[in-house]
Amino acid sequence: MRLVLISDTHLPVRAKRLPAAVWEAIEDADVVVHAGDWVNVELLDELEDRAQRLIGCWGNNDGPVLRERLPEVARVTLGGLSVAVVHETGQAKGREERCEKAYPGVDLLVFGHSHIPWDTTTHRGLRLLNPGSPTDRRRQPHCTFQTAVIESGRLKDVALHNL
Repeated sequence: MRLVLISDTHLPVRAKRLPAAVWEAIEDADVVVHAGDWVNVELLDELEDRAQRLIGCWGNNDGPVLRERLPEVARVTLGGLSVAVVHETGQAKGREERCEKAYPGVDLLVFGHSHIPWDTTTHRGLRLLNPGSPTDRRRQPHCTFQTAVIESGRLKDVALHNL
């Protein structure tokens, strides 16, 4: 199962559209995960039309229409992995410990908010991924997104893509 992970798209404030490389990855993906801060509902509509499967949550910059259509925390099982998607996890210091307590039984937590790519694994084995932002790099050298594969109940081939 091929995944594309994005967050903090902030359309159309930071960009008018997602970059072409992100759309190309989405075309090849089985599942697209968006960890909030869509800003405009049109991207949600377009991803629902174009993605084979979409999992997403709302972020702090998302208004009432997006909050009506998306959960604060999305929870699914993908290929045998328990996955949660949330926008905010708090400051970097202590993140692993906080998330282990907040998301027991979860194998993969995808989050956003900081626009800073993140990839760590807790002592318990919870994988934490933040794909950064494909449209607003803030203080990062590049705009980014992630891809990954779930195979035989395991997450593998996690890659950060610079735009």
